[in-house]
Amino acid sequence: MVITVDGNAKINLTLDILGTRPDGYHEVAMVMQAISLHDTIEMEKTDGDITLSINVPWLRADEKNLAWRAAKLIKDEYGLQGGVAMKLVKRIPVAAGLAGGSTDAAAVLRGMNELYALNLSDETLCELGARLGSDIPFCLMGGTMLSTGRGEVLKRLPDMPATWVVLAKPRISVSTAWAYTNYDEHGAEKHPDNERIQQEIARGDRKAVAGLLCNVLESVTINKYDVISEYKQMMMEQGALASMMSGSGPTVFGLAESKASAEKIAAFLRENTDANVFVTRTVGMTKKS
Repeated sequence: MVITVDGNAKINLTLDILGTRPDGYHEVAMVMQAISLHDTIEMEKTDGDITLSINVPWLRADEKNLAWRAAKLIKDEYGLQGGVAMKLVKRIPVAAGLAGGSTDAAAVLRGMNELYALNLSDETLCELGARLGSDIPFCLMGGTMLSTGRGEVLKRLPDMPATWVVLAKPRISVSTAWAYTNYDEHGAEKHPDNERIQQEIARGDRKAVAGLLCNVLESVTINKYDVISEYKQMMMEQGALASMMSGSGPTVFGLAESKASAEKIAAFLRENTDANVFVTRTVGMTKKS
């Protein structure tokens, strides 16, 4: 039996840090949004081994990879005698603040559930995913959600109004641990209004939502990498409704009025920067890719 599972990338509409938890993680409150940019994993049952091949040769394809670890977690947790052969096609940039690794793990959890007919609930899959990474429960559920705790406590929100999104990934990588550590040192002047943005999402007011984007890690990363603020400015000058860094960065995203506007912004960025540029869109809870 062979199945194919997609894993969608995410952007942060907001990201706030409320403090440090006793377990060493940060207490966060953020509104997360799935987008249509996705990786694809082909999965086939095997006699016992877990294998992973990736179309990005330099990426680890062993126990260091979250997708591999997700398959091993299911195999161990449920005493499976069989294994799985996985072929991963990556489209989501690596180390970009778009949850590429987490969404691959989420896709594998869903795929193992289907391959082995385990009939695990979403709640159980999310509990398993949270053992591997804080973003994995959101990647399992998708759509638009308020994420709290260390990121694993989810509240379903109405779908954000369908919106075209431009992504620009600078040719740098940012460590999540580095960003959070430097936030602890410097703090942030502005914090998101998570209550209000939830209200505007529920009202379906795209422009109001755009006006409430806020990420407390943005100033930390921009302080080291000017290119992030440059990309934001370019997007705004080309007509984006709003532009912000996603997660710990370094990817910058812009919300666009229309597909034509998104394509115009993307064309300008491709012409004037060396960024990896994508045109994508928001995805509601009923769609996975």
